[in-house]
Amino acid sequence: MNLETPQPQTDIVIITGMSGAGKSVAIQSFEDMGYYCIDNLPPDLLATFVDLLVDSDKQLQKIALVMDVRGGEVFGPISETLNQLQESRNISPRILFLEADNQTLVSRYKESRRSHPLAKLGLPLEGINKERLMLEELKGRAQHIIDTSNLKPKQLREEIENIFSTDLHSPFIINVMSFGFKHGMPIDADLVFDVRFLPNPFYIEELRPMSGRDHEVSSYVMKWSETKKLVEKLTDLFEFMIPHYKREGKSQLVIAFGCTGGQHRSVTLAEYFGDYLKKEAPTVIRHRDVK
Repeated sequence: MNLETPQPQTDIVIITGMSGAGKSVAIQSFEDMGYYCIDNLPPDLLATFVDLLVDSDKQLQKIALVMDVRGGEVFGPISETLNQLQESRNISPRILFLEADNQTLVSRYKESRRSHPLAKLGLPLEGINKERLMLEELKGRAQHIIDTSNLKPKQLREEIENIFSTDLHSPFIINVMSFGFKHGMPIDADLVFDVRFLPNPFYIEELRPMSGRDHEVSSYVMKWSETKKLVEKLTDLFEFMIPHYKREGKSQLVIAFGCTGGQHRSVTLAEYFGDYLKKEAPTVIRHRDVK
């Protein structure tokens, strides 16, 4: 069997994560981006699939594979298979892990009236807890983690397109996001900065219905001395840290700015640094809670 590695431009993405977190939406998004997609591929067939890919004349350049716990015990060997691919074929598929909090997952199961694959005769939460344990190691290996708890399908599609259509072969991508603390902390952020100490445009009547993407709001937020000092200190921090993240081989950095509602201050800072950091790496900006 031919064990040569696929051509360097071949991009293999493994889509996995919690059942009910949006893998069906994700695979549709990859199909729309021109990926050759396979749903529910058993992990023990991954190496065989790669061999077939190498021998194929089709030379597929973009491939997305969904792997999850629907295969039951068959799902177990996935980490071993990934290690084998890395050691014997020097292939490291990128992993997209979809996450959501327990309350959201339970709610989605009740709405769909479907049973959890690991708790068909029990409560959804029982299956969810089992699944989290099974996926713990794989989540730790993931290059991209998206929390879909507060995302609508359209927003999840946009998030995936932003990540995977920016530069498919860039070794490092920066994601800058804004959020509101009253809507919950983002669990997929690497660095979180609380900017609630800055003067709040919410209390200016004409600025209240706007967001930090509007010039009037951003000008108001950025004019204060404390904002200028914060920008100065964070700029120094990012210029120090990002080269070290790259050197360590990290493929993605998620920087989150939070204010009370996620409309004004956090959006302003996310927009500013999202634009500034483009000189360091491909950068994606997302505003989680902007209405």
